[in-house]
Amino acid sequence: MADALIIFASLTGNTEEMAEIVAAELEANDINVEILDVMQADAEDFLDYDICLVGSYTYGVDGVLPDEMIDFHEELGELDLTDKIFGVFGSGDDFYEVFCAAIDFFEDQFKKTGATQGGESVKINLNAEEEDIERLHALAASIAEKAADL
Repeated sequence: MADALIIFASLTGNTEEMAEIVAAELEANDINVEILDVMQADAEDFLDYDICLVGSYTYGVDGVLPDEMIDFHEELGELDLTDKIFGVFGSGDDFYEVFCAAIDFFEDQFKKTGATQGGESVKINLNAEEEDIERLHALAASIAEKAADL
């Protein structure tokens, strides 16, 4: 049975809710899941798991990483996660010109680690609505399918 770690940052609770949605779908596919707030985690924690997921909101007009994710993001890029599966999801506000850039930053960083992308990253405007939940389920299902080959 594969093990997954979801590390998230959430300002309003939206991204934490998304992490719980992804976790429930992974668990429904017989994957053990742990969820950690980024303030209680280190990027190196991913070394102990088969599946590595990050959920993050995007901050401000310029679409930057939240302060609490900056060091974590940098440390992630220094890891070797070859033979691991990754996924990224998060929230933003489409009112701003730059939408959900944190998701792109983390996707790019994971690719540097040698990890395999498990599914299409999910960008959500504010909080997850029905179609967003379906996309989160699809991400988790795709990851579970790839994990079956581990």
